Amino acid sequence: MRAREVSDFGSERFTVTPMAQVARGVVTCLRLGPGGRIGRHATVRPQLFLVVAGNALVSGEDGMEHALKPGHAALWDAGESHETRSLSGMMALVVEGDVRAFLAESPAAEG
Repeated sequence: MRAREVSDFGSERFTVTPMAQVARGVVTCLRLGPGGRIGRHATVRPQLFLVVAGNALVSGEDGMEHALKPGHAALWDAGESHETRSLSGMMALVVEGDVRAFLAESPAAEG
């Protein structure tokens, strides 16, 4: 599928590419250009956000930012408000649906 630009919620330099539909969910590739952001919004269903390239700053309901690098992930509950931005640009895979993540530590613990 082709990437589409997204400007909802004040998002900037943000593209979305649907990748696959899985049992009770979807996998999507997200890209942020340098200085890009995905504006604050609530998830529709549980969401695993896994950075595969670049760096991201994510915040959940509490608004506290946590730095994620490749191989790091964030998990948001259904209905949870969250936001993502990147100073240098990044690519992430997002799994939405019946997500059961095996996160050893929270991003805050890894600093």
